Amino acid sequence: MLEFFLTQIQSFTPALVLTLGLAIGLQHAFEPDHIAAVTTQVIRQKNKSQSLKELIKKSALKSSIIGAIWGAGHTTTLVLVGLLVYLFSVNIPDVFFISSEFIVGVMLIFLAITTLSNKKLFKIKHMHSHAHKDGTIHIHPHDHGSDHKHGHKSYLIGCIHGLAGSGVLLVVIAGTLSSIQDILSFILIFGVGSVIGMTVISSLIGIPFALSNKALSLEKTLRYVVGSVSFLIGISIIYEIVNVGKLFSF
Repeated sequence: MLEFFLTQIQSFTPALVLTLGLAIGLQHAFEPDHIAAVTTQVIRQKNKSQSLKELIKKSALKSSIIGAIWGAGHTTTLVLVGLLVYLFSVNIPDVFFISSEFIVGVMLIFLAITTLSNKKLFKIKHMHSHAHKDGTIHIHPHDHGSDHKHGHKSYLIGCIHGLAGSGVLLVVIAGTLSSIQDILSFILIFGVGSVIGMTVISSLIGIPFALSNKALSLEKTLRYVVGSVSFLIGISIIYEIVNVGKLFSF
């Protein structure tokens, strides 16, 4: 059904084109590799001192923010690709997107390993400025502890996903529209749909992980399941790219 609509997109009214873009964006958020990547970020939230009700509420909120940030990164990449291809007439070779898909597979395996081990493989420190009442400003480093979160990791993961998979295919399909304004509008509304979809999905994903804060065995089980699924999806992507996409064939 979706393929039929995409092949007929040139004959649609602008309003219908945008509606289709939004619907496809919502569906796009449900792709397994997207969910796996975001889930590995959601599972790291911990706060055992709150009541179950507060945990569920805050976990759903924080998880939805992670999903929204992922979607923003995904949308950023798609819009940039659309600008380069259709506004600046830049020819991006297919091997670039195939390589990006391979990187997604590697990234999922990396996220799986950090999730299964429940450790960060790289200790990252950030420098932050801090202002005092007397106007004095100094800069201090800090580790990424469980009480201090940044959204840049989810944003970067979203950006990488935006360079691979069906998202790029939608950018190509958008090129069949009549004007650059229609093309970029379609890509942008598709991105908005993916942001909304991933925000909702992440919010729901956060609920069982909130419950796991009260049960150590459940937390371990969920962590092993999420890590294993992410690892298998990463392996399957790499296998497909190497054997079917012939990434390293010469």
